[in-house]
Amino acid sequence: MSTLRILVPIDFSELSLKALEVAASLGKHLTVKITPFHAYIPVADIDGLYYMGMVIGSHANFSDIEPVIKDRLTQVAEDKVDKNLLTAPLISVGNAPQAIVEEAKNFDLVIMSTHGRTGFSRFLLGSVSEKVLRIAHTPILIVEEESVFEPLDKILVTTDFSENSFAAFSWARDFAKVSGAKIDFIHIIKYDEFKSMSTAQTFASLRKDRMNKLIEEYFGDIASQVHPEVILTSESPHESIFNLHFSRNYNLIVMATIGRTGLKYLTLGSTTANVVRTVGAPVLSINPLKNSPEEIS
Repeated sequence: MSTLRILVPIDFSELSLKALEVAASLGKHLTVKITPFHAYIPVADIDGLYYMGMVIGSHANFSDIEPVIKDRLTQVAEDKVDKNLLTAPLISVGNAPQAIVEEAKNFDLVIMSTHGRTGFSRFLLGSVSEKVLRIAHTPILIVEEESVFEPLDKILVTTDFSENSFAAFSWARDFAKVSGAKIDFIHIIKYDEFKSMSTAQTFASLRKDRMNKLIEEYFGDIASQVHPEVILTSESPHESIFNLHFSRNYNLIVMATIGRTGLKYLTLGSTTANVVRTVGAPVLSINPLKNSPEEIS
C-alpha cells in the first residue's frame, strides 16, 4: 500500500472517537493520513451543538459555527492521533450518511463507529452506519466500543466464491503482511441444504481444494499465514461468524457486502449487516459493485 487516506466521521460522542483510536493504530503499520469529518444539518442540529461542549444557540450565524466545529474536530483528533498523521478536518452540511458517502469518494478507507449520540438506535435498519455500508464503494471499517484492534494478530476473511467476495482478499492480505497476523480463511456451508451429510462433506472437500487455490492466487507470499477452513453447520453464516469470534477473538473481520445474492445482499438479515450488529469485532466491509438507484434510496 502507498499512503492510505482515511476518513473518520465523528459526532463527538465517546463512541465515535473509538474510530480515531483504530485509525491511529493503523498508523503503526502503514503510512496513513487521517482526516476527521463531521456532517450536520443546521436546522436540526444548531440547538444540539452542546454535544461538542459548545454553547451555541439558534441565534448564531452559520458562518460562525464551522470554524468552531473545525477547532473542536482538531482538538479531539489530536487527543487520539499523532498530529503528524492528521490532515485538516472537513465539514459537510447535510444528511450524515449521504455526506459521508460523498466525501468518502476522495479517500481509500472510512473508519466509523456503529453508534454514537443516538445510542442503540444505530442498530436499526436505516442507521447511519448501515446506510453508509449499503451505498458506499469506499471500504468501510466499522468499530464498536468493545472492539480490540491491537495487537493485530488474528484476521477472519470470508468467501462465498463469488468474484465480489474476492475483492476483500487484497485488504486482508495487506493488513496481514504488515502486521504478521494469521488469517482464518472461512467458507460456511449449511449442511441442511444437502440431501445427506456425506454429500455435504464431499462438497466441502471440493470447496477446501478451491480455497487452497485461492490462497495461492490471492495471498501469494503470505500463504503460510493463511489457514483455510470449511465449516459445515446448521447455523446461519452470521451466527457461525459470531461463534467463531466468540471462541477466537478476532482483531479484524474482512468481508464483502455483496456476494452471490447480488444487490439485495445488504438488507436487514444479510450476513454483513448482522455481523456488524452483533459480533463486536472490527468489521472491514468491501462493496465492489455500483448500486442501482433504487438501492440508494
